Amino acid sequence: MGDRRLSVSLRQPAPIPLEVDFTCDAGDVLAIFGPSGSGKTTILRSIAGLYQPEQARVRAGDETWSDTGGRIFAPPHRRAVGFVFQEYALFPHLSAAGNVITALGHRPRRERRARARDLLSLVHLPDQQDRRPQELSGGERQRVALARALAREPAVLLLDEPFAAVDRLVRRRLQDEIDELRRTLDIPLVLVTHDFDDVIRLATHLLLLDRGRAIACGPLGDLMSRPDLTWLREAIGLGSVFDAVVARKHPERGLAELTFDGGVLLAPDRALAAGTTVRVRIPAREVILAASEPSGLSLHNALPGTVSAVHADEGIDTVIVQIAVGGVRLLAEVTRDAVVRLRIGVGTRLHALIKSVSIDVIGAGTRT
Repeated sequence: MGDRRLSVSLRQPAPIPLEVDFTCDAGDVLAIFGPSGSGKTTILRSIAGLYQPEQARVRAGDETWSDTGGRIFAPPHRRAVGFVFQEYALFPHLSAAGNVITALGHRPRRERRARARDLLSLVHLPDQQDRRPQELSGGERQRVALARALAREPAVLLLDEPFAAVDRLVRRRLQDEIDELRRTLDIPLVLVTHDFDDVIRLATHLLLLDRGRAIACGPLGDLMSRPDLTWLREAIGLGSVFDAVVARKHPERGLAELTFDGGVLLAPDRALAAGTTVRVRIPAREVILAASEPSGLSLHNALPGTVSAVHADEGIDTVIVQIAVGGVRLLAEVTRDAVVRLRIGVGTRLHALIKSVSIDVIGAGTRT
């Protein structure tokens, strides 16, 4: 996997400040998340060779695409990059198949139409190949753009706000399809978004960006379980993210049993399929801490754990407590008074109480 790694280092003070270093391995999805104007798209353009920062080093596997110190700069057409733009960038006078064929110049002419047809089938558009962009819905146009990006047989796939122009229902469907697709590609995928729902649904790794500077970068679960990321706390609210397996369903109770590296959770069923892997998010504000396991409550989840970190920001009345529950780190946001009353400190044994309805279960996942 290492020989397909994307490695990026970008720096410049102006006009768009940049100070980032990251890697993305084959099969991983690195989400770049930050406010508008923070330089997210500029990073993608720098990878693709559409923009050249003052200092840049971009490597894909064994190939160096940019190295300002070594005066190396491969033009965009020499980079095996698939780029899906926010505005689709389709040719309006060409059919769906025609748009895909434009990216198949490296293949013999006799193979191109059949390959375009195969790629459109891959993105669930087998019957739309003769339609022009104006005859397609927003979600269908995005699928054509994705098929065209894949036609280049890319070493890296870049997605720039790929769901910005579609409604929430179509967004969910496209998220599921891209998640399914990326598991078969075995290449690095870099996703730029300002919607954290995209991050939770698709990312394996996360780069938090603010005014061109990397605030934090690492595996999604690790970053989401950090109690000290004040920037993230203010942007979307802290909450732990991890994967779980739908082990059993209890239709008579309207609940599903989720097993994870820390025990079992009961969550609302919501048409989950038994035997699939799902992503779970538990907001820190929805976790209650107890010194002992309570009884006589309506909630279903009381997980025993050990406090592994306590973080308090100056001027903020609440404290973030990190609890190790098996191999998962949960976060709880509590008052300073609760910390004193429960004598919470590193090593304290506690129970994390979580209402089933507070658990966000995202995606149908993949069958185990």
